[in-house]
This record gives sequence, C-alpha cells and structure tokens, in this order.
Amino acid sequence: MQPQANLGLNTSQETATELVAVLIAVTDFSARVLTIQDGNLLPSGSLTPIHHSLQAGARTWVQQQTEQPLGYMEQLYTFVDINRSKKIGHPVVYISYLGLVKEAEEEDLKLAAKWQDWYDYFPWENLKYPKTADITQQILPHIQNWVDSAASPSIRHMRQQRMNLCWALNGFTWHEENTLLRYELLYEVGLIPESPYFSSQLPEQIVGKAMHNHHRRVLATAMSRLRAKMQYRPVIFEVMPPEFTLFQLQQSIEALSGVELHKQNFRRLIHNQNLVEATGKESIPERGRPAQLYRFKSDVLQESLLSGYKLPTVNN
Repeated sequence: MQPQANLGLNTSQETATELVAVLIAVTDFSARVLTIQDGNLLPSGSLTPIHHSLQAGARTWVQQQTEQPLGYMEQLYTFVDINRSKKIGHPVVYISYLGLVKEAEEEDLKLAAKWQDWYDYFPWENLKYPKTADITQQILPHIQNWVDSAASPSIRHMRQQRMNLCWALNGFTWHEENTLLRYELLYEVGLIPESPYFSSQLPEQIVGKAMHNHHRRVLATAMSRLRAKMQYRPVIFEVMPPEFTLFQLQQSIEALSGVELHKQNFRRLIHNQNLVEATGKESIPERGRPAQLYRFKSDVLQESLLSGYKLPTVNN
C-alpha cells in the first residue's frame, strides 16, 4: 500500500480526519471518476476546517487542490479505516463528498490527477458491455463456494439470499444501485485485493482495479448513491452539456446506470416529467438525420421529487 499523497492541507502532523472527493463526469458517453497516484486513490488529504461548513470547505479544497471546476456536490458518507487506524494508533476518519462535474482537460489539473473509467474498478457493474456476462460467470462459482462453506444451514441460507439479491439470481431482479452491496460481498468472500481474506487468482479485468486506503469502497458508495438518486432526481443535468439530443441524454444515463434503457419508454418518461424543452435547433451529425436539440428547463434542479420515477430498462 502506497502512502497517502501530501496535499498541503496540514503538513505539521498526520491528522485523524481526511477529506475524500468522488468527482464523477460523463465524457463521450463513458462514466468517469477523477483519481490521483496512477488511479490508486481518489483526491484526498487532511482536513483543516476553516470554513463555516464542511461542504463549503470541501468545495474550496477540491477546487484548490485539483483545479477541477465543480457543479453539484453533496456529503456522501463518513468512513473509518480500521487498517490505517491500527497502524498509526488512532482512528482515521474519511469524510467523503460526491461531486458531479464536466470533465476538465488533464493538462489543466493538479496532483497528476487523471480521469478513469469507473468500470475499470467495477467491471461487473456494466450490463451494457457484452463481456460482462462472462465476467459474472467467472465470479459466481467463487461466491457459491463461499455460500456452501457456511458453518450452519441458517448461515448458508442467509448467504444464498445475499448472493441472489446482489446478482439477480433465483427470481431476484438486478438493481443497479446495489453496487456497494456487491462490492462488500466480494470483499467478504475474498475476491478482491483490498480484502484481508484475498486469495483469488482471478485477473484484474474480472475483479477490477484495486485502490489504496479502501477508496474503492468509497467509490462504490458514491456509485450506489448516484444511481439511486438518478431514479428520483434529475441530477443528470450536472454532467450534460447545455444542449443535447434525447439520444445523448439516454446514452449518458446508461453510462452511469450500466443498464440499457428502452428508447420509446425513456423518451415518453422524459417528456412526461416535463424536465426538458426544445431549443428550436438541430444537431449536425457526421452521418444520419439531424436530431432535435433540447435543454433542461431553468428550474430543473428545483423540481419536486419525481414520485414513482424509475428508469425504463430495455425489458420494461
């Protein structure tokens, strides 16, 4: 495990509280996350509370440290890193934030920050990718062995139900927002390098790229939060350009959710929710027919909760 990058927030001593930022963008219809140290860490560093609120401090910190322009931002979760706490003798607490941004050029970023495809870390989460079914089929036998090794019938039943829920088996439905549950199951089974039980010989393209300091768990939490929030709030607004076609909007949502959407149902839902309006202009594609350009309505972020909203998957 490599040491944490010194980000200049508090260099006098190692502190017990650190800030971790999960910045997510959609670029060329690919879900992306900003990382440092060759993709091994999320932007992170010691917290020095100098603002009236943690969120204001986090926003200033991220902008100063990475120079990535920010849009939507919310506090994500507070984590305790048990391994690092034992090593340095006191608890190490992560206060994490989720930010939705439009990807800046890497030459404009600090900390040698780099954008990564988030499915490099969670290859089993992208159901649109043709090879994901093969990835899952290589993972499931190892989980089933763990289920079958349970010390009692009751524990085995509980493990089997977790496996069914996470991987949509035996009548269960796939829920894209269960990213964290699937990651934690793989951690407990010992299929990923971050796990103390790790003994798997599966390659990185199956189990995903590891991260230091349990930052992959922070990223999994952010993915679950965002995927769940997308089902009832129009947060996709933050990662879209000012004008877009409905197909581009669909592709961007598919990139984040990892599931294919039913085209006609998706368009009907978008129009029924009254979130977008036509610009009166058309796109100029390299090939094919021009398409109507849309924009989000000016009050879209003040929209009330979308009762009953659910992404229309290809099977709906």
